[in-house]
Amino acid sequence: MRTPAKFTLAPKDWMQMSQSGPAIRARCLAVLSIGTCMMASPACADQTVLAADNGTVGCVASAKDLTRISLESDQFASVSKISTGNADEDVKIVNEPNRGDIYLSVPDGYQKSRLSFFGTTRKGFVYKFVCEVRGEEAEQIFVANNAIQAEVARQTLRPLSPDETAIRLIRAMYRGEAIESFEQVAAVLAPVRIGKLEVQQIGQYHGKDLRGLVLRVRNTSREPITLDEQVLSARGAVAFMAPVTELAPNTSSAVYLIQKAGAR
Repeated sequence: MRTPAKFTLAPKDWMQMSQSGPAIRARCLAVLSIGTCMMASPACADQTVLAADNGTVGCVASAKDLTRISLESDQFASVSKISTGNADEDVKIVNEPNRGDIYLSVPDGYQKSRLSFFGTTRKGFVYKFVCEVRGEEAEQIFVANNAIQAEVARQTLRPLSPDETAIRLIRAMYRGEAIESFEQVAAVLAPVRIGKLEVQQIGQYHGKDLRGLVLRVRNTSREPITLDEQVLSARGAVAFMAPVTELAPNTSSAVYLIQKAGAR
């Protein structure tokens, strides 16, 4: 008896966003509608499919090699398919944790001409995949969604508010990533004492209007200390974030502080 099997993929940092490489997707200039990729020519092996929420994605899956499926500006959260219990009929689906892509492989002796499964994304979209199984070369399938593309376009055209810029900067600081319009500086300073806290700056982000400070703080007292912008006496503070709200005695934590440019 066939039973539905659900494969939950490895969770990622809640702030992480993954985008498929445009240089790779540019190899296939035509945007293929649902089912059109069944007719993809060998000269344009990569498949680019425009999909909609709850829609069907037609594709070609390799019969002898791996098939990679990547979501533009999104990631797979889970994949659901039927498990037959027969090793010759069950397609293997593996998550690549860094980008959120999935890889399909069909077993030797797979007799069906097609495979199908459902994919749920981290942004809440659900796609039904129906792939023709053929060919010996590896396949790449890039799935774009009109709704996501429209949202990205709106965000690109609309200038960010100061609060939105501060949130983006906090996220970049937390992950140690670069961010547009800010210069990332490895500015490590000697520790200083602020009350019962030992505070050390270990990094900075410089922008036109804002400056982000990456701090390491240590509680030198025998009592817990609440971490907020007041305890650090931060002037011109725009945003403040700490992974913990209370710092236990003789423990350390990272703190992320955003100030107006020029504030001390």
